[in-house]
Amino acid sequence: MTTRTTHSSTQTKARKRALDILFEADLRESDALATLAERSADAEPPVRDFTAGLVKGVSAHRDDIDARIVAALADDWSLQRLPRVDRTIMRIAVFEIDHTPVPDAVAVSEAVGLAGQLSTDDSPKFVNGVLRTVVETKAGPTTADVASA
Repeated sequence: MTTRTTHSSTQTKARKRALDILFEADLRESDALATLAERSADAEPPVRDFTAGLVKGVSAHRDDIDARIVAALADDWSLQRLPRVDRTIMRIAVFEIDHTPVPDAVAVSEAVGLAGQLSTDDSPKFVNGVLRTVVETKAGPTTADVASA
């Protein structure tokens, strides 16, 4: 196994763990950071830093993330109408797309893979479509950002 494959596999597992924590918090209507703290205490295996970063990032930017998802949905869809697992998968992906150096294609691919493993038969295609719209509408650096760099 190559280092790249091991690294990707490790991050995939970390994303899945973040999904579990965020899904649980959403299901219980509790704070994601409190759920993270509960799952981190005496966790075996320990909660990875990457997992914690995803949970914290989604929690910190949730309103903006949800707005990006809603803007990418067809008019007859709402955030609450989405299957909970799909909504959580997309929240993680949008956080990665908008707030991390993870390549957009990797964030989308990982999300589609999780949807294929954990959700309905139609979910991978649906998640891919929504996230492609999110990527297409991603704000790039403005002229002021480029000038100040």
